[in-house]
Amino acid sequence: MKLRISLLIILMSMLFTSCGISTGKGMEQKEEEISVLRYDKLLSEYVRSNSFSAMQKLTMDYRMPTKILIEDVLSIGTVKDDTISQRLQKFYSDTTLVRLLSDVEAKYPNLDEVEKGLSKGFRKLKKEVPDTKVPFIYSQVSAFNESIILVDSLLGISLDKYMGEDYPLYKRFYYDYQCRSMRPERIVPDCFVFYLLSRYGMNYHEGTCLIDLMMHTGKINYVVQNLLGYSDIGEAMGYSKEESDWCKDNEKEIWNYICTNDHLHARDPMVIRYYMKPAPAVDMLGAQAPALIGTWVGARIIASYMKKHKDMKLKDLLEFTDYHEMLSESNYLAS
Repeated sequence: MKLRISLLIILMSMLFTSCGISTGKGMEQKEEEISVLRYDKLLSEYVRSNSFSAMQKLTMDYRMPTKILIEDVLSIGTVKDDTISQRLQKFYSDTTLVRLLSDVEAKYPNLDEVEKGLSKGFRKLKKEVPDTKVPFIYSQVSAFNESIILVDSLLGISLDKYMGEDYPLYKRFYYDYQCRSMRPERIVPDCFVFYLLSRYGMNYHEGTCLIDLMMHTGKINYVVQNLLGYSDIGEAMGYSKEESDWCKDNEKEIWNYICTNDHLHARDPMVIRYYMKPAPAVDMLGAQAPALIGTWVGARIIASYMKKHKDMKLKDLLEFTDYHEMLSESNYLAS
């Protein structure tokens, strides 16, 4: 079974599913400086020219990314189909997708900033967690199907999901709140969030409840904040300054709201969605709280815990999953 991670559904899929990971063979990534394979440009060349040599590279040199794209992302057949190359070319010859391929190439003539951010983050992660395996990273155009793809040693970035919140084609398919996360600067943190979620999955058990989910996703985002050097957790999560300021100003009230409504140990999916699901905003305290407010609070609890445990390494934090003990020892918002 393969693991596919979409930006818009990751949190809710975490609540109800767990996946294994298949093997991608023959793909290696140098750990010093990461170079992202421009698979999207090769695909674009094939679509424009129906080039036999381009298709040979897709199916021979980059077999696993092509298999993942055809079978898992687009679901248009299997790589063993005799007519799959023609089907792939025809699929991307749609007028909208031809424009999308061209727009991606114009928006991203290079991925220098992405590569710089990925290199910085993985260097630090390797220091903190020495057995970290840096995945082979490539870019693609997924026809708006997926944001980040993770299959064993492969990590695919769908550049068409990071064209900027004002990208005209998004208006046809997405709500404004969804477009906010589809910005170039979200590529690197998304890669690390999803990479860590795939490696350090949620330990589900009969008593799994809201606080477990809040602290697990909060922990992952706290680690990403530290790896990439964000000034606060709101910035790491992609909040605007106004949203971060609102959370900071109302932190005690938010926590009291969760506790007084007896939501901390809730297992009701409706309650969990309220705090954990991507959404335009959350009605709370007579105002509009940012979406994913549960993750923000979870990260703040983790930060409080780490202040009390200054000797704890990020590796140990990632492996520690007794969130009830962590909450108890965090003294979160204790006066």
